Amino acid sequence: MEASLGEIPFGIDFHPSKELVAVSLITGDLHLYKYDTDNSSLQRCLDCHAHAESCRTVRFINGGQAVATGSKDCSILATDVETGSVIARLENAHENAINSLINLTESTVASGDDEGCIKVWDTRQRSCSGSFNAHEDYVSDMSFVPDSMKLLTTSGDGTLAVCNLRSYKIQTRSEFSEDELTSVVVMKNGRKVICGSQGGTLLLYSWGFFKDCSDRFVDLSPNSVEAMLKLDEDRLITGTENGLISLVGILPNRIIQPIAEHSEYPVEGLAFSHDRRFLGSISHDQMLKLWDLNDILQSSENTVKGQDASSDSDSDGMDVDDNPPRSTKGTKTKNANKGAGFSGSNNFFADL
Repeated sequence: MEASLGEIPFGIDFHPSKELVAVSLITGDLHLYKYDTDNSSLQRCLDCHAHAESCRTVRFINGGQAVATGSKDCSILATDVETGSVIARLENAHENAINSLINLTESTVASGDDEGCIKVWDTRQRSCSGSFNAHEDYVSDMSFVPDSMKLLTTSGDGTLAVCNLRSYKIQTRSEFSEDELTSVVVMKNGRKVICGSQGGTLLLYSWGFFKDCSDRFVDLSPNSVEAMLKLDEDRLITGTENGLISLVGILPNRIIQPIAEHSEYPVEGLAFSHDRRFLGSISHDQMLKLWDLNDILQSSENTVKGQDASSDSDSDGMDVDDNPPRSTKGTKTKNANKGAGFSGSNNFFADL
């Protein structure tokens, strides 16, 4: 299944229970599509101009009743899925352009901006409950670990940060890598954190030892890893700048096989449908494509899954860094106090 979007897409997300997929566009528009699994069709059911500038990220929230979007114009918008009407808009959610959104719990979401600030929004208390000045460049991706209430974030400054959602402190941050980090997933039953990079290398960190990676996988180089999805504890799906979508095994590290080719343009985003029957992909070719996971993974069903490395003796303890390293690259001058104030933002979720 595929649909022409007409403009370059930046974000994609599936409804948590219905056959709906949302896409955010460079024009500031939000599109909702209904997909029919019987006749393999995609039909646009909502088209609204959500933001004045590019709409970079999109997530269904509140159990799918609303869809949240973040924009270059620094605003967050909540739109009713059924009617398309605006539920709430926060004009100054961040001081800088918003680049990423993630659902945390049923009542909390997090947003990250171009200057490395991350804010957590509590929809139940209808307020911003805290923030982290986690990075010195844009927040590229976030992954939530509910058991430990940790938020893992990657950035264009080449670092991985671990944010403690109980204390609202940055628990630790990695050393600066050579490349921008673009994506992050947690695998191996929470023992390994995998980060994609602009140079195409996958960096593997052991939980509790985040200062430096424990392993590197370079077979996807030199193509930037733009998006990653965890398929299971041993395999992940990558989308790279050459348009390929690949199935990759972790420990042992290997490309199991390319499973789809979206186009010759970079894969901008990947997402699973609520039942994991479909894999959604968006690219600079301005197309939304839905792939049947059973079909594209069929030829790899007999591939032996990666086994846990017997030599991995890392403990599960979390190292706490009271003085996270600062960049010596000097790419941008950052304001350490950005994102510290929440004035004017406490009523954003009043109507949700």
